[in-house]
Parts: sequence; structure tokens; C-alpha cells
Amino acid sequence: MPNGGSRPIFILSEDTERERGRDAQRSNIQAAKAIGNAVSSTLGPKGMDKMLVDSMGDVVITNDGVTILDEMDVDHPAAKMIIEVAETQEDEVGDGTTTAVIMAAELLEEAEELLERGIHPTVIASGFSKAASKSEEFLEAMAEEISIDDEEMLTRVATTSMTGKRVEANVDVLADLAFRAVKQVAEESDGYSIDLDNVKVETREGGSVNDSSLIDGMLVDEDRDHPGMPRRVEDAKIALLNVAMEIKETETDSEISVTSPDALQKFKDYEEGELREMVDKVKEAGANVVLSQKDIDDIAQHFLAKKDIFAISSMSSSDIEKLARATGGTVVTSLDDISSGDLGKAGLVEERKISGEEMTFIENCENPKAVSVLIRGGTEHIVEEAERSLIDAMSVVSRSIESGKTVAGGGASEIELAMKVADFSDSVSGKEALAVRAFADAIESIPRILAENAGMDPIDTIVELRSKHEGNGKTWGIDAYSGEVTDMLDGGIIEPLPIKTQAVSSASEAAVMVLRIDDVIAAKGEEGGEGPPAGGPGGAPGGMPGGMSGGM
Repeated sequence: MPNGGSRPIFILSEDTERERGRDAQRSNIQAAKAIGNAVSSTLGPKGMDKMLVDSMGDVVITNDGVTILDEMDVDHPAAKMIIEVAETQEDEVGDGTTTAVIMAAELLEEAEELLERGIHPTVIASGFSKAASKSEEFLEAMAEEISIDDEEMLTRVATTSMTGKRVEANVDVLADLAFRAVKQVAEESDGYSIDLDNVKVETREGGSVNDSSLIDGMLVDEDRDHPGMPRRVEDAKIALLNVAMEIKETETDSEISVTSPDALQKFKDYEEGELREMVDKVKEAGANVVLSQKDIDDIAQHFLAKKDIFAISSMSSSDIEKLARATGGTVVTSLDDISSGDLGKAGLVEERKISGEEMTFIENCENPKAVSVLIRGGTEHIVEEAERSLIDAMSVVSRSIESGKTVAGGGASEIELAMKVADFSDSVSGKEALAVRAFADAIESIPRILAENAGMDPIDTIVELRSKHEGNGKTWGIDAYSGEVTDMLDGGIIEPLPIKTQAVSSASEAAVMVLRIDDVIAAKGEEGGEGPPAGGPGGAPGGMPGGMSGGM
């Protein structure tokens, strides 16, 4: 810039790329829209799948929004912000990622039209924030209550989350597993709290998804330490150890001088005696199974086998913690203190061969607060998709129980919300009212895309939905299979309230953040020629790599 009418002063490196004002806003909005377009075709039960191939040639086939976005290599900073919406949605509620991303992209598309009409970004951002806050109130008001004992409704919630995925033929089995697993680990304390880390999911190829099962205890991907140990132990009394069954090394370096074979034998006998004493302490406590986070010496394994004690060593700390919750045992850190009161209990501990690999089943536990699910399937891709679907189903069931509230799915809650927000805009003064109305239009895009993906006419469908909802039919939505507008509660299409509230909150916050950016300063990449890194400001049209205009 001029300095007293003389030379300009440069404060940025000359190879720095910069976009300002409308150019920056346009680039960011185009990048966000491109992310939304990438996943919009996967929305709903009739959504399409994506085949994702990484640099190593590994293939993932899915229509799960967060999985698709995780696998995509995105460079544009605004696009990354939209992907964070999906990550937040997944972390908070475990489902609804595609809805949240589409909503954020649609909000920015609506904002772009308002910007073209000369409305300032801060006015749009303020209107969006007001609409989002009001939306949460509207969603709370339209929610229905649900309890942990309502198995039919909670199973329907699980089924809804898996509808349209590749494991849809097995949805009844997976929904039942999801409900039973979540209910088992739920803990009541001023409501219910559910930690899904207490549900361990193991996968094995072979059989079909219908062969999947819930283990009322723990499934450990390990086999017994010694072939002489029993393969099957009924009425198991389990010692959970966080202490090694081996001779401790001295804290300082030392040498032992052995001058004769007798002295060497005495030293070996001493070590054997120490290990035998450790095993005796475990046996005296009443244990017939030892599961240890630390190592078990080979000689100690031999003594354990002689006493018909089943043992697994070097287990992960997370498995030991889950086993304590499953069996009711206490993790022991000193063998001198072990007693019968520390032992966990299980009806059966058995090593079995599943798909050619040994696994240990600790099952028939009494009221376990940690359980395992074994997922089976004919191929690797089927097993992976079944695992993703089950985790989504468990997430929505747990959120339904914790919140105690659900809403109708199939676009019913979105069309009802859009209509209420549109009515609310009449009470907002000034240009903010236009932003609130645009917010309503963005929400309405969800049922519109659902209709498109189901092969229905989106305009006719939206008109029919509005007519039903104006007549107090707030639970009417889109049945993608029949291609008709029906009552979602009658059809069992139900979703947890937190999925909707989180999607609205995350999408609006991301859209507001992008809108408030009017200057993008990008340093030149370390490698390669001119311009910013791929997808950065000043790069390809729409801010996307490879010169793709607003696409992926």
C-alpha cells in the first residue's frame, strides 16, 4: 500500500494467495455444496452406494455418510469444515451424518442467493442462528416419549437407522441385537446413561449375518496359553490380574555367580518354587480361570495346566476392564491380596474355533454390564457394513433411551419443522426474516431429496406433505418403498430426537462460520509450481481439486 506517495509496503509473502469479499464467500460456498452433493444421493432407504478406493487399492462400498466423508481426500478448508459437521454428528449421536451435511450445504446455497440480493452476511448469520434456536424448541414440542422397556418402539428405532443399507435383509436380527446389547449395559441413575464402549463388537467372515449373536459376557480374540489347559470350564471362577506371574527382575543390574551344577539347580528350583507359589495362591482363592493383562511365565503356565486352570495372558487393558464389568470381578494388582471375593463369575468359559481362528467365549454371566456381539457375514464387505450398521443402530437406541424422546422419520419431522420455522419468520423483523425463511427452505430440502432418491416427484410430494401437515398430520412422511406419503408412526419409521436437534445445531453453526469468512489467505505449498495447494483459494473452480467445477 502507498507510503507517503512512494513505494508500496508488502506485508505478505509474494507467493501467498489471497481471496477476499464475494470471491472468498463464493469459493467457500461452492466447496460446501460440492460436499453436500457428494452424499445427497445416499440419503434414505433408496439411496445409492458409493465405492471408495484408497491409494492401496482397498475398496469400501457403503452409503454411510461419515464413512464416505472419512475416506475422501479433501483439501479445501471450507469443505473440511462441512466434513467436521458429519464427525460431530457421529460423535454426539452416532447417526444422521448425511442429513447434517446436506442441511449445512443447503443453508449455504440459500445464503448465496441472499448474498446476491445484497443482504449482508452478518444479517444472514443472525437469522440462521435465531431459526436454529427456535427449531430446537419446535422439535422438542413435536417429540414423543419412549422408555427403555418399550422394546417394540426401540427395535423400530434401530430398524429405521439401518433401512436402505446393504444389510437390510438382515435388519431384524441386527435390530434385536442392538436393542438387547444397549439395554444390558444401560445404567440407571437419574435417568439412564449408556456407554457403548461396554459393548465389544467382534467380526468373523463365514456364515451369514443372521448367524450373528449376542454374548452375555465377553468374547476375547485369544486362545488359552497352554495346550494342556482345559478347553472348556463350566461354573467359571475368574481371577482378573494386572500383575505378572513371573520372576521379577531386580531394579538394579546384578550378576549371580554359579560355581557348580548343584548351585544352578538350586537357583532353578527357587524360581520354580516362586512360580508354583503364585499358582497356588490363585488356586487357593478358588479360581479355575486366569485372565491376565500381564505376562505369565512358561513354567507358571505349566503349573496352571496341571491344576486344570484355563489361562490367557497379555490381554489388553480395555478387555480386562470390560471383563470386570461383565463378570463382577475385581482386577487384582497383587497376588498376595487375592481372595475368593475378587473372583468374577461366568457360567461357561470355552475356547472355540470360529472361521478357522480360536476365540474364547466368557458367557452366561449374571447381569453383565459389558457384553459382546459377534458379527458374521459371507464376505469382508458384508461383515464391515453389518458392523457399521449395528454400531449406528446401537447409537440411536442408546440416544433414544437417554433422551426419552423420539420423532417421526421419513422426512416427517423436517417438513413439520420447515413449516413452523416459515411461520416463525413472519414474526421476525427486517431482512433477518428472509434468512429465517431461507432456513426453512433448507430444512425442507431433506424430504425433497428423500423423494428424489425414491424416484418420486419431489414437487408433488412436498405439496402433499404440506397438505397433510396443515391438517394436523405431523407424523406423515415419505414411504420410499411404496412411493407414497404415509403416517410414519404407523409404519414404524422412528428416529431419536437428538439426531434432529444435533443436525440442525451443527449444520447452522457450520453455515454461520463459513458465512462470516470474507478473507482467505493461503500460503503456497512447499512442492510444485504456481498457486495454492490443491483445492485452496485461487485454485480450481469451486475450490475443488482437479478443476472440477463444484463437483467431486
